[in-house]
Amino acid sequence: MRSISATEAKQNLAALLDTVQREPVMIRRHDRDVAVVISPEEFERIRRANIEELRHLAERVGRQAAVRGMNEQTLEKLLTDKDSGEARR
Repeated sequence: MRSISATEAKQNLAALLDTVQREPVMIRRHDRDVAVVISPEEFERIRRANIEELRHLAERVGRQAAVRGMNEQTLEKLLTDKDSGEARR
């Protein structure tokens, strides 16, 4: 991944935008990484991968909960405030 200073990014925005179509670019300010600029396609790829990973995690947790006896009734009981009888949502 290419790395450029924040000043260079400001001065050469058009070139930066061209570069990120091919590869991500790290922006540095005062010798610290402060941002990564990526193409919309790369952003969408990462977003889809994160959603898919979360979906798999939710399915796995749901299966484990069901194996351990979790169902709608036990969940509602867990979420119910015993003092007021109202669900905590």
